[in-house]
Amino acid sequence: MRGWWQDLTDLVLPAECGGCGTPRTVLCAECRAALSGAVPRRVRPVPEPPGLPAVYAAAPYADEVRAALLAHKERGALALAGALGAALAGAVRAGLRDGRTVRIVASWNGTAGGAAVPGPVLLVPVPSAPWAVRARGHDPVRRIALAAAAELRRAGSSARVAPVLRQRRAVADQTGLNSRQRFANLAGALEVTAGGARLLAGGRVVLVDDLVTTGATLAEAARAVREATGAGGAGEGTTAVYRRAAWEGREEQQAGSREERAKWTRDAPGMAEVNGLAGPVRAAVIAAAPDSFEMNRN
Repeated sequence: MRGWWQDLTDLVLPAECGGCGTPRTVLCAECRAALSGAVPRRVRPVPEPPGLPAVYAAAPYADEVRAALLAHKERGALALAGALGAALAGAVRAGLRDGRTVRIVASWNGTAGGAAVPGPVLLVPVPSAPWAVRARGHDPVRRIALAAAAELRRAGSSARVAPVLRQRRAVADQTGLNSRQRFANLAGALEVTAGGARLLAGGRVVLVDDLVTTGATLAEAARAVREATGAGGAGEGTTAVYRRAAWEGREEQQAGSREERAKWTRDAPGMAEVNGLAGPVRAAVIAAAPDSFEMNRN
């Protein structure tokens, strides 16, 4: 109800800039430039948690950007979702542009060839705690993800939101926890919903959130997706997406042991995915701590 009422009042009442408070504008030109004016970049929290996918961010979390994110999340300034979604879409594009994916196809004689794997862009929002959604009256990350997917579609990408993650246990409030404590707090806290792995099959999965600080949440989200899709060994860079061969049926042409053939041909005839993901799991956020933009680290 609160979200519906806020949507209505945003349409009929004068707004103020979510970044600086300038009246009669949702986001002024200066604040929009701070949010989306720079080229999105790869970010790395310090220390970087194990299992963190490659993360791309649109802007440093400071000043006008921080104010806009808090206005949308905590004060229900829902009209900001469009601008925030556009910024997130830019970070998604940066991650997909830098990602490398290889498809490995095995034929009946065991040879393999590599090629880029196309696939729909699947934005997987990091889930908010149910109590937080109730308190705020909306799910800010999911709302921004929907706006980002619409922005990507307008630019010609096949993109949609796949809200397949959920909390399977309660977690403590992260406020005041350091990176190690956050990682321990979130370990095993997320899971993919029933049927969620099927929805991700063949897609280029991008985890999305409004903000990355320690990276613990995104690392846990990536673990849950990899576990559910059987891509547990996939790391950054080149990821093999194995597909079974269409075996010819002639015994003299079927090289390898019965176990090796089963690895490629189980479940059904023809070509089909085993791990389901068209490439490595990546992540995109609107903002990150300013020092996480420093890339020259050993």
